[in-house]
Amino acid sequence: MPYLERSGEVFVLYLGDEGQTDNENRFSPDWIDAFHAELDKVEASEGAAALVTVATGKFYSNGLDTDWVFGNLDKIHGYLDRVHTLYTRLLTFPMPTVAAINGHAFGAGAMLASAHDFRVMRGDRGFWSLPEVHLGMPFTIGMNALLKGRLSNQVCVQAMTTGHRFGADEAIAAGIVDAKADADQVLPTALARAAALTSLRKPITPIIKTSLHAETLAALATPVTPENLPFGG
Repeated sequence: MPYLERSGEVFVLYLGDEGQTDNENRFSPDWIDAFHAELDKVEASEGAAALVTVATGKFYSNGLDTDWVFGNLDKIHGYLDRVHTLYTRLLTFPMPTVAAINGHAFGAGAMLASAHDFRVMRGDRGFWSLPEVHLGMPFTIGMNALLKGRLSNQVCVQAMTTGHRFGADEAIAAGIVDAKADADQVLPTALARAAALTSLRKPITPIIKTSLHAETLAALATPVTPENLPFGG
């Protein structure tokens, strides 16, 4: 489950279990609840602050909990609505946010990173990728809007229709991430970037973000239904 630490004015939200390095940090319903609970603690704080998310091991996040999904297909639409709340929460979070992408960010996990204000990626190993085309999985209306709002159209074409795996240099060139760092410097680099932004926790910040991402937020608020989520083969 996600857990929270603090480094000065920067909150650090780890996506996996404390002390474990082999987590894929998939979005089970309990994981989603725990993620929101930790963000509630951050929001309840006072004063200058910023948020960094990070994980340990070879994965930042592998996204959807496919074991849970295929065991609960009758609940898939409500589950995806809950996944959307992760992106909405980050897009409108009332302080600067930085994703420290320490390893692979795949599918919905890649989208989680893209919902942050800024992203720092490990330079030597790890990929940002949307493998849905290979898995026969569609993108929801909200996921489409998130990606189109954060990336250029041609990058979306490459990422969404081919499942291309972007390493750090290619991801920087494509505008997917902002910077790279060696494995042991991903978190320190993200912390330094976040620390420089803590004074921007202001009442106006979520208002600006909500306006900036208005179209994406409206799409993420669209309920997922059998009619707008057609599964391919």
